[in-house]
Amino acid sequence: MILLKLFWSFLLIGFGSFGGLSMIPQISNEVLSNGWMTAEQVTDIVAIAEMTPGPLGLNCASFAGMQAAGIPGAIAANLGVLTPSVTLCAAAAVLFHKFRGSRVMQWILVGVRPVCLGMVAGVLISLSVSNYWSGSALNLTGLVIGAVDLYLLMKRKAGIPSVLDFSAAAGLVLFGVLGLPA
Repeated sequence: MILLKLFWSFLLIGFGSFGGLSMIPQISNEVLSNGWMTAEQVTDIVAIAEMTPGPLGLNCASFAGMQAAGIPGAIAANLGVLTPSVTLCAAAAVLFHKFRGSRVMQWILVGVRPVCLGMVAGVLISLSVSNYWSGSALNLTGLVIGAVDLYLLMKRKAGIPSVLDFSAAAGLVLFGVLGLPA
């Protein structure tokens, strides 16, 4: 029964999101509401999914399915999240060619952009709270690492893998070796 539930949940995620970061709120909601993961684990899978090759939604589905029901769970979640993409891409390829100059199509695309931006902003706020607050105290060390990451990305135009490497090393040294409170 859990395999069917995983498939159905990730099928809904696949149909209800636009891929990439916009999937995170739905994935978070599904795995938390079904008790498959904790909020901390969701934060971890998002970080791991960003570091590993492949699409974020597929990586998150793999980790969440594995956590909930092992390898069969990962397969069910992956099939669920992939089914909408494959189905919609096949249909879109046919229809987009036919309607690419349509004014209605342009209006739809203009409406979808702010929705995606709002969803990403919601995730940013949610993940910031879970990453930069420890109980009722602000985690200054984590905040400094995040600020340096932002600087490296925006001003130094560093690549994401380099920033992830820096963050992992900084976290290991500051929280692991030096034992600063997380």
